[in-house]
Amino acid sequence: METRTKYPRTKHLPWSPGVGPDDLVSADLAAIAGQAVVVTEKMDGENTSLYRDGVHARSLETAMHPSRAWVRALQGQIGQDVPRGWRICGENMYAQHSLRYENLASYFLVFSIWTDKNECLSWDDTKEWCALLGLATVPVLSSGPFDEAALRALAVDTTRSEGYVVRLARSFAFADFPRAVAKWVRDDHVQTDEHWLQKPVVPNRLVGGGG
Repeated sequence: METRTKYPRTKHLPWSPGVGPDDLVSADLAAIAGQAVVVTEKMDGENTSLYRDGVHARSLETAMHPSRAWVRALQGQIGQDVPRGWRICGENMYAQHSLRYENLASYFLVFSIWTDKNECLSWDDTKEWCALLGLATVPVLSSGPFDEAALRALAVDTTRSEGYVVRLARSFAFADFPRAVAKWVRDDHVQTDEHWLQKPVVPNRLVGGGG
């Protein structure tokens, strides 16, 4: 079995309202200041990593669960085309958590791809690989030079979105993740009465009414 890597915790932007007592905040944005960035929607799904020979959620010891069957089947279809040692990270959107989605492009939405050298591909290369593998990315809200004022002014409909994630558009090393990626999360973003894994699975819906 290939080496498994747990997806790191993403720090909050200093103006993120959803910072919890155990969350990390990025106090220094110097690494992305003046850099080209991509701003993507933060999806209310399950962080999932897909490899040539398997798949897991954030925990490396991911148990079987009905909400994970779809992405496991996807891995079975495309795994042989994933380069050895690479991992594709995204959101498993099959099950409804706090938010309901009615027009998803896919039940697996990619936000980063990592090589066997543990380097994150640039966003352009990520899109190219997704096109080759028939995968969809998380929705892109904007791209261009990092603009703190514009991000602070970004209107987020918190009834329909968890927030947004900012990442460097270029490639970067795993060790640079804490400085290359940051998020804005709505206040009180976990709004379910019980953890979604303990509830009956309610599938989100795909574009065109699938799911």
